[in-house]
Amino acid sequence: MTQLAPLLTGFALSLGLIVAIGAQNAFVLRQGVRREHVGLVVAFCAACDLALIAAGVAGLGAVLGTAPRLVTALSLGGAVFLGWYGISALRRALRTERLDTEPGGAALTRAGALARVAGFTLLNPHVYLDTVLLVGSVGAAQPAGAHPAFVLGAGLASLLWFTALGFGARFLAPLFARPLAWRVLDLLIGAMMLTLAAGLLHRVWSTTG
Repeated sequence: MTQLAPLLTGFALSLGLIVAIGAQNAFVLRQGVRREHVGLVVAFCAACDLALIAAGVAGLGAVLGTAPRLVTALSLGGAVFLGWYGISALRRALRTERLDTEPGGAALTRAGALARVAGFTLLNPHVYLDTVLLVGSVGAAQPAGAHPAFVLGAGLASLLWFTALGFGARFLAPLFARPLAWRVLDLLIGAMMLTLAAGLLHRVWSTTG
């Protein structure tokens, strides 16, 4: 049971951050609709997330182990960011958005698909903010023995999402072409992020109060 909480925290945090309209998700969905190199694209996205999250947790964990005040500062910073992200998701739910999943365009080679997904993933500065800094700081603030469970949960969320998005694209594309679907999804993400922010604030309060 002690490992279940950090695993679920990592899972919820990672899922909430990656499930949003963006170039990477649009590309994965496009490849799924076209059935082109889906396994390669899904594996690359999930592996990158896992590697960056693990690096963030491990690197920050080594520093935070000798700096409890830094743990508090990062937890507060994470709570602020999560709160902002949650409010942003709720605001997005009020706007009309859709994901362009039209399968037009020339077919990509395996190398072309890999180069494209690498660009969408690694050239996006938000991926480092989300995985290394945000998820990494929240994971590093977990008890030392809970780090592997947190990383596993976060990596599992990424793998499940990209697998569902890529291999279930033919079923998901019509759904996410509807603005209402993204509104509901953003409402759920907003609620999840605000709940996690409240949890971080409670942890800070408990350790410093």
